[in-house]
Amino acid sequence: MWQAMFSFTNAVVLIAWLILAFLPRKPLATTAVLYLGVALLCLCYTVMFVLLLSGSVDPGQVPGSAPYVASDYSIAGLRKLFMSDGGLVIGWTHYLAFDLFTGLWIARDADNKEFSRAAQLPFLFATFMAGPLGLFTWLIVRERRARAMNPAQNRIRL
Repeated sequence: MWQAMFSFTNAVVLIAWLILAFLPRKPLATTAVLYLGVALLCLCYTVMFVLLLSGSVDPGQVPGSAPYVASDYSIAGLRKLFMSDGGLVIGWTHYLAFDLFTGLWIARDADNKEFSRAAQLPFLFATFMAGPLGLFTWLIVRERRARAMNPAQNRIRL
């Protein structure tokens, strides 16, 4: 089950990122990225999270280890969770969903600030590969243009 979910979420996010990076940003494309990408990943995450933490599915624990306890938010507890296939796939899906949402925000913000698609691609790629790095560099680069635009366009829009 976990391998299938891992493959499915990776396919969903790859298609969504390709739409975001290369198709015209028409309402249908951005809506598809938001709902068929981000929302679908969030739904998958939620279902897997509930099933794993309720004990409804085998978390794929490392043989000989104690089961994960949901209230154990220590480093050791999280290590135990992420050493299971279920915990790893859930964590990965979490990253995929939030990085895609961040990429969508960057793309919309960049379009609003009139950055060319070519100028956006490095930030989108950085966000795809290492989410916070892409977001951090975008926040630095966008600032000069944001200050140059009128105050109504300067606000960060989510």
